[in-house]
Amino acid sequence: MVSEPRKKIINRLRTIKGHIAGIEKMVEDEKPCDEILVQIAAIKSSVNKVGLAILENNAESCMLHPDENGKVDQEEVRKVMQSFINFTK
Repeated sequence: MVSEPRKKIINRLRTIKGHIAGIEKMVEDEKPCDEILVQIAAIKSSVNKVGLAILENNAESCMLHPDENGKVDQEEVRKVMQSFINFTK
């Protein structure tokens, strides 16, 4: 069964997909650049929110993989930190 936070993330991703299709249509219809850029800004914001939701709700289970003693390898922590840094750039 899919958890509630994951359902929300999936719904946001589907909304983003719809926005992208809308922008594609705007470009095809030669809509003004400023209108297209407003929609692109909305998508950027939505993608950022999805990333934050993933970090908030799933970071530990998605990125940290403890060994049988419940300890996380230092290299694993470095990878997780790099993921956080890459996301925030």
